[in-house]
Amino acid sequence: MPAKKILMLTGEFTEEYEIFVYQQAMEAVGHIVHVVCPDKNAGDLIKTSLHDFEGDQTYTEKPGHHALLNKTFSEAEKQLEQYHAVYCAGGRGPEYIRTDKRVQAIVRHFHENKKPIFTICHGVQILIAVDGVVRGKKVGALAACKAEVTLAGGTYIDLSPTEAYVDGTMVSAKGWTALAAFIRECLKVLGTEIRHN
Repeated sequence: MPAKKILMLTGEFTEEYEIFVYQQAMEAVGHIVHVVCPDKNAGDLIKTSLHDFEGDQTYTEKPGHHALLNKTFSEAEKQLEQYHAVYCAGGRGPEYIRTDKRVQAIVRHFHENKKPIFTICHGVQILIAVDGVVRGKKVGALAACKAEVTLAGGTYIDLSPTEAYVDGTMVSAKGWTALAAFIRECLKVLGTEIRHN
């Protein structure tokens, strides 16, 4: 099976695990993941965050490692036809990159061309910024995004911390603790089969 190209949308303080674990898993089975951030170039670093649940009313946020971008944003946005799917990683990055008209145009391309869209945690905020993307869809995300999903015309699915949900070619999950299930479902949507002998 030919390798698929996945465009990963990130921003400063995107969730570390949702960048590194996802990218490495996809690359381990031969797919290509281009990690981009608005106004950044291949070779630039972005700061990441680590969200955790430690008994407070909401998650805590700690500094993560730096993530290496491997594609220049301005180049990727001009070559959208080459990508088979888009992935919106979560964390804090989505809340501000979703306001970028270029990011919205990227998401619109995948939506209008019926290409797979993958979202985890706060990543759904990027999708919600583009009218119609979640309308009529069942979507999992961090519980804090429930109202936004509903207001955008989607149905929020309250997944367990280790589940993923598939609605057509959209795969979603609540957060990084669901990465194993999320990656497995993304691979299925991409048509990737892993066989154990």
